[in-house]
Order: sequence, then C-alpha cells, then structure tokens
Amino acid sequence: MFLTPLSSLTWAYQLHYYLCFRTRSRCPHFSTDAASAALKVITTEICERHDYHLLAHDIYADESRCLLSLKPNQAVAKVIQTIKANSSRECGHSLGLVAPVWERGYLARSTGRMKISAVRRYLEQQAAHHGYANRILPPVYRYRAAHPVVLKSAHGMFDLTHHVVVATRYRRGVFTSSVGEALSRYWLGVASKREFAIDQISLVPNHVHAIVRIVPKMSIEECVLSLMNNAQHFMCKHYPQLLIETGLDQLWESSAYAGTCGEVTTALLKTWLRS
Repeated sequence: MFLTPLSSLTWAYQLHYYLCFRTRSRCPHFSTDAASAALKVITTEICERHDYHLLAHDIYADESRCLLSLKPNQAVAKVIQTIKANSSRECGHSLGLVAPVWERGYLARSTGRMKISAVRRYLEQQAAHHGYANRILPPVYRYRAAHPVVLKSAHGMFDLTHHVVVATRYRRGVFTSSVGEALSRYWLGVASKREFAIDQISLVPNHVHAIVRIVPKMSIEECVLSLMNNAQHFMCKHYPQLLIETGLDQLWESSAYAGTCGEVTTALLKTWLRS
C-alpha cells in the first residue's frame, strides 16, 4: 500500500518569536537617538521587504531586540541572517559604520498567546475534552518526555516551542491507544534523526496534538510535513488494514495548525519592549 506524500499544507497559525543580537565587540553604535531611529527605520523596511511582520522593536546602544510574527515556511535562522546582513549593509551606507556591524551569535525564543504551561494542561485534558475519559478502554494515547532532548545550534541560544495539531482525512477515527503508542515511538525516532524534539503528544482517534521544539535552521512547516509523511509511511507498513477499513487513500487532511508558546506571552513581551 502506498500513500502520496504531502508536499504543502494549508495553515492556521500564530508564530511569534523574540530575537536579540548584539553589535560586534559590543560597540555602542546606536547610543544616539539619531542612530537608534535610523536602525528602526532600516529594520522596519527589511521586514516589510521580506514579508516578516514586526510586532515590536527595542534598540540599545549595542543591541537590537525585536518581536516578529512569521509564516510556517520561514525558518528563524534565515530570518535572523537576512535582518543582520541587510541592516549591517544599510547601516554602513546611512551611518558610516564599518561592516560587519553584528556579532555572529543571537538569542531566539518563541512566545505566544498562551504560556507553555497552559498548552501542556490543554493537551493533558484531551481525553476528557472529547468524551473518552469515562470509557474502560479509551482510544487515547498520551506521551510526555521525562527528560526533554537538548537541541543545539552553532551560533545561537534558542528555545523554539510549538503547539501542533494535525487531523486525519475526513476526521475519520483511525488511531487506537496501542496504534497511537506505536506511532509516537516511531515519531520520536524520526525527531532524533531530523534534529527536532517532541516534548508531548496527545492522540485521539481522529487527530493529534503535539508540543515540538525545532532548531533555528528548520521551519515549522518542514517539521510538520516530516511528521505527517513519516506517519503515513508507518501506517502503510504496519497498519494498512486500518486505512482500508476506514476507506482512506490519504492519512491526513492537507492542513495543520501551529502556534508558538513560551514562558511569557506575546502581549507581555510586546508591552515590555515598547516600554
């Protein structure tokens, strides 16, 4: 049995990232109001040109901090590279600074409408939310990592956490608790090979919630497509009868939800940056 891999998705998303990078050797290039205002204009123009939504921006003498809303196919590392390279060149032209203006390193953190603690509680309550909690053998599987995998990047400190939801084709019930456990174990192996981490899974018959962390060079779209296509391969190989019984020629709907979350909310971080 063979199911055609998905190559693109229709998205519902809310992806917010806090980014911070410093000047080379901590030089106070932006200590004056004029220099700071010039960098704000430059950064805003770069974001507009490359389709990044700049939610808030704060500038120190030797540091730039910004809060961005991105699309699922935009990788954080590429976004940072684009902003730093273009702003370094533009600052050289308008402010007479010698390139490179910025150090290689950066800080990148996810934030969102909800704190990560609230998202974790929401995943833990999925059995009750969908009416399965009182069954003797509920068709639900839950996983939570006892020791979260440490992800690394050569030049960055980061924590990019996402709440992901994917649904089966036509919302048909495919998964049992035992199939969910087998699939989750397979996904953990995929995550290890592809350099992302799965911290939590809540699986019911017709959809899956997961909390995943990615490295900056990976977009959340790349991560989710990897999970969905590998799941199709796994189900075709080990549980083809379930797909035949439910009449599915595709395991998933070609759509997904992804929302960032973190230790603080976007609203709080936006207020802090603007103040």
